Amino acid sequence: MKGGAAAQRYAKALFGLAQDERRHREVRGELERLAGLFESSRELREALLTPLHPAEERKSALREIGRRAELSPLLQNFMAYLIDQRRLVKFAGIVEAYMELVDRAEGLLTAQVVAASPLDDRRKDRLRRALSERTGQEVRLEIEVDPTLIGGAIAKVGDLVFDGSLRTQLGQLRATLSGTGSGTR
Repeated sequence: MKGGAAAQRYAKALFGLAQDERRHREVRGELERLAGLFESSRELREALLTPLHPAEERKSALREIGRRAELSPLLQNFMAYLIDQRRLVKFAGIVEAYMELVDRAEGLLTAQVVAASPLDDRRKDRLRRALSERTGQEVRLEIEVDPTLIGGAIAKVGDLVFDGSLRTQLGQLRATLSGTGSGTR
């Protein structure tokens, strides 16, 4: 996890507050919008996420951003609190941890998939359905392409690893053939 234990604690606190108001999904959307703003503007990241400017200036800028991005008072107050605690630098990790908490609350798992080549929509859907059936929960895919796999894919869902890479399949075939060959001699 990017932000470590501190990010996890702050994400849990925000999640608890959002759940109290029955708004954890809305807060998720607000966090995604805010993270998108930070990703798209280096100046904004430097101005708000690093403590180079006085806290009051950063909070004032954050209020203006919050107004323009239509952020709830809950999220604006939380962000101001992070500034006061000098933890806004952990923002990316907090967002990641918050998303995981929302997913867990909604029974959604994320599968990290490493594929040898880009997957078309049909293959993505087939993989998502297969993983959902195996885990008994709805699964969302995060796909990374790694051409060194030669072929196939490896999917990790929580502690489970599903290795359908060509390298592994060839290794299993080799082990099967060598085991069969030694038994017939």
